[in-house]
Amino acid sequence: MNTNPWDALERAVALAVNAHRGQRDKAGQPYILHLLHVMQSVTDPMEKQAAVLHDYMEDVEGSVEELQRHAISEPAIQAIVLLSRPDQMTYCEYVIRLSSDPIATRVKLADLGDNYRIDRVVYRMEHQAEDANRIQKYALTNQFLSRSIDEREYRLRMVGLE
Repeated sequence: MNTNPWDALERAVALAVNAHRGQRDKAGQPYILHLLHVMQSVTDPMEKQAAVLHDYMEDVEGSVEELQRHAISEPAIQAIVLLSRPDQMTYCEYVIRLSSDPIATRVKLADLGDNYRIDRVVYRMEHQAEDANRIQKYALTNQFLSRSIDEREYRLRMVGLE
């Protein structure tokens, strides 16, 4: 199969569209719009592949084998694995783990940016505390991944937010 990263991006987009068909975000919008927005926020084709598939393993239970069958680029697959938080892992540990990979880090920063975009943030009456907590967690994660705070500070400030 063709290993051109731009061709792999086209396969990644098609896979994401099919895998997330019918899913909606908290505001009721098609979830694929979030994935495409994150993809558009990064520039490298490996980052774009990882961005459009960053929730693939977590939200639709996709597998590494399926990504390989679709000839997704190996560096993108590695980032997708890191962007998929295992159930038993805290959010803080998950972010620290993914911060070791430049592609995963740039995609997570783009994901965070879209997640707390003012026109996308939803404060639901019945979930106000949960929604406010989520935004605070995203802001701290952005600071850590942008290297505004170090790991020790990040861990300290994340206590009570998980």
